[in-house]
Amino acid sequence: MKIYSNKPKLLDNQVFEKALELTSNQVEGVTVGVSFVSKAKIKKLNLARRGVNKVTDVLSFPMFETKKTATLQNFLDEIDPLTKELEIGDIVICLQVAKKQAKAYGHSLKREINFLALHGFLHLLGYDHLNAKQEKQMFGLAEKILAECGITRSENV
Repeated sequence: MKIYSNKPKLLDNQVFEKALELTSNQVEGVTVGVSFVSKAKIKKLNLARRGVNKVTDVLSFPMFETKKTATLQNFLDEIDPLTKELEIGDIVICLQVAKKQAKAYGHSLKREINFLALHGFLHLLGYDHLNAKQEKQMFGLAEKILAECGITRSENV
């Protein structure tokens, strides 16, 4: 698993590795881009891609259509023959919103950023929260992954 980011020190790679493991998506060469942007930039992206003219905390942009039932094994033909990488998409996080939310929720910025990155990553793997059942499953999985990586809500910095 390789993460390309403009602020790599903010991310905990084990969160992504654990997500791949617990979703049965352990494929060699998986890569993802994680960018941290301003409120203005994420608002512009949100409007252009989703038609929503407001600031949000995280957006994800998959490279191909995934569903929970179609694991990354289904996309092995997308592996770049030169780099041996399977680029699954990009995640964009608004650092200003993450800081505000961490303070509001009473936990560390590390926890908030890794939750948002994981949330975007799970979307790239085909998870969604369009109804209560999906939301419970996706957020429950996220909490389990973060807990197994030692990133808890009680962690307050």
